[in-house]
Amino acid sequence: MKVELKTLEELENFGLKIGNALKGNELIGLKGPLGAGKTTLTKYIAKALKIKEDIISPTFNIIKVYDSIKGPLYHIDCYRLENLGYDPILDDYIFDENAIRIIEWYNYLDDEGLFKDAIKIEIIVKENNVRELIIEGDLCID
Repeated sequence: MKVELKTLEELENFGLKIGNALKGNELIGLKGPLGAGKTTLTKYIAKALKIKEDIISPTFNIIKVYDSIKGPLYHIDCYRLENLGYDPILDDYIFDENAIRIIEWYNYLDDEGLFKDAIKIEIIVKENNVRELIIEGDLCID
């Protein structure tokens, strides 16, 4: 599925739709260039999940954990793992099927099989800050 979002409001509405469609056990991989809107999209998904805390990039922490109405939300950023390929300390979070796991820069993890059944969202920034989202996986939204 491809979605073109021209404004921040459209990105917010789309993020809310994603959050409302989640059941509570999804693995979502986000990729796109710096500044594409991966953390912003996560923020809007979290808003739909009734998370009150500010969602900020976990680049330096690598992971942030939030409580949501559908169970834990693990927000993971693998940007600093680009040259490492993987960090086994993430296993408890990545493989927790009782949580929603959103992983920015998922393509930096050195395990293609891990995301075989995941929802994958690539954000492409086009002219005039238009975002094109290419979505693969089982995401049913209206």
